[in-house]
Amino acid sequence: MARRTHRLSARTVATLDTPGRHADGGGLYISISKSGGTERRRWVFLFRWHDRLREMGLGSAVTVSLADARDLADQCRRKLRAGRSPLEAREADRREQQAMRTFGEVAAAYYDAKRHEWRNAKVSRQWMAPLERYAARVMPMPVREIGTDDVLAALQPIWTTKPETARRVRQRIEAVIDAAKARGLIPPNEANPARWKGHLAHLLAKQGKLSRGHQPAMPYRDVPEFVARLRDRDGLAAFALEFTILCGTRTSETLGATWSEIDFETEVWTVPGQRTKSGRQHRVPLSRRALGILRKLCQVRTGDLVFPGKKPGRPLSTMAMLMVLRRMKVTGAVTHGFRSSLRDWATDVAGVPREIAEAALSHVSGDQTERAYARSDALERRRQLMESWAQFLDGGAECNVVPLHAIVR
Repeated sequence: MARRTHRLSARTVATLDTPGRHADGGGLYISISKSGGTERRRWVFLFRWHDRLREMGLGSAVTVSLADARDLADQCRRKLRAGRSPLEAREADRREQQAMRTFGEVAAAYYDAKRHEWRNAKVSRQWMAPLERYAARVMPMPVREIGTDDVLAALQPIWTTKPETARRVRQRIEAVIDAAKARGLIPPNEANPARWKGHLAHLLAKQGKLSRGHQPAMPYRDVPEFVARLRDRDGLAAFALEFTILCGTRTSETLGATWSEIDFETEVWTVPGQRTKSGRQHRVPLSRRALGILRKLCQVRTGDLVFPGKKPGRPLSTMAMLMVLRRMKVTGAVTHGFRSSLRDWATDVAGVPREIAEAALSHVSGDQTERAYARSDALERRRQLMESWAQFLDGGAECNVVPLHAIVR
């Protein structure tokens, strides 16, 4: 005799509160349990497999209706009649679905998991952009099917023309595929097709070791004449560019500067670690010229940003200083390159020790042990260096603050 099914009704399911399993028939039960005043209601399917009673969960009775639970139980019974364990079949389906996860899906999950640890908000926002543009071929592919040829197809068109972008794309592809392996989407013993050492190093030309740092720079001998011309220009971007040159800072550090970071009494600008490349706080001794710029800007401040943009609460665009260079017909130099100008001047003219010059640029130098003992940031020695640099930019004369033009945004 066939076992009776559909014993329960929707009303019975809604009103049942006795702990235990309550049969609907055909192996389908609603299981009710209570713990610490909390009631748990779920659907289960009981079946025998190799002479053992097995239980398979079908979901919460709060979200899965009686009719849906019966459909799921019917699917389980069909698998049993076909000689398959419903539990093993579900696990196989899950593995198949996981195996078909695309590179784009894994990349998005990796980004969501990691973006909060990236200090630079701009980097965090733009992390996916190079992949979406240059690795568009692999984005819809199942991540486990990506091979060396697919990686090369993304990298070769930009490997020599856009080396820094290509480097980032390769590193991000490698990171995403490693994340897929960690998630079990790729067998752990499979080699990463985007790995450089021992793999792509044999297939692509070696990029310059310092290709990232070779920013077009103006020879330091030409910088004073350029600064003199710069002071004849109106606008907040021109002030930002001169301030950046005076302080030897990165574009993002200057544009993100806030008045709360400036101490006029000690004449120090403290850049917090979350806004520096090294992740460490960087104290910038302010020359008289730099202080003069800040005092003028402070007179017309509208918020906490030293160099505010047109949108409230937003700094100047990262392109603002570069556009000043373009309008001044400067070729062969970018904003970041003035850091190289300062570094060369510090060695060739000022003759300061290497560690002082590196500290002025907020570079992390020495090995881990050496850095552990180097607790001082040599602020006062750097103060002398930055004042001498300001005087050099002023033509070698005593650095006096000259009147600044009205700020035009």
